[in-house]
Amino acid sequence: MSFSSGSNVEHSGHSSCFFGSDREQKAQWSGVNIAIMVFSFVFFWPAGLVVLYWIMTGRNAVELPAALKEKMSGLWRQSGARESQSNRVFDEYQQTQYDRIREIKDEIKERSRRFEAFRRTAKRRADQEEFNQFMASTPTSAYTDDSSSNVNT
Repeated sequence: MSFSSGSNVEHSGHSSCFFGSDREQKAQWSGVNIAIMVFSFVFFWPAGLVVLYWIMTGRNAVELPAALKEKMSGLWRQSGARESQSNRVFDEYQQTQYDRIREIKDEIKERSRRFEAFRRTAKRRADQEEFNQFMASTPTSAYTDDSSSNVNT
C-alpha cells in the first residue's frame, strides 16, 4: 500500500477487508460526513472508527447503513446454507434431546403445581385444627350476651 500526496489512498491489488474495492479512493470530507463521524465517536467510539474507515476509503457515511445491511444479509444467507448441509442424524438426535428436556420441564412444573395445592390443603387443615383447639379451650358462655339472661327477670 502506498500513500500519495493529500488525502488520496491507493490500494495495491488487494480488496479492502471490510467492503472491498480496488479503485483509487479519495476521502470524502463533507460536512455531513464529518458530523456523522463526530456523532458516532461520541455515541460509541468503535462505530466512530468504522465511519472514519468508511470515509477514508472514499465513500459517503450516508451509504454505510445500506452497505452494512447488505453485508449482514449475505452473512445470514451463508449461515442458512451451512444449516442445510448439517448431519440429519445428529439433528434428529438433538431434537429428541430437546423433546426430553421439554418433557422434564413440564413434569417439574406439574409437580410444583401439585405441591402448592398440597401446601394449601395442609395449611387449611392446620388452621382448622388450630381453630378447633381454640373453640374447645374457651368457654362458650364468655361469648354469649348477658342481656339474654336478663329477659327472664
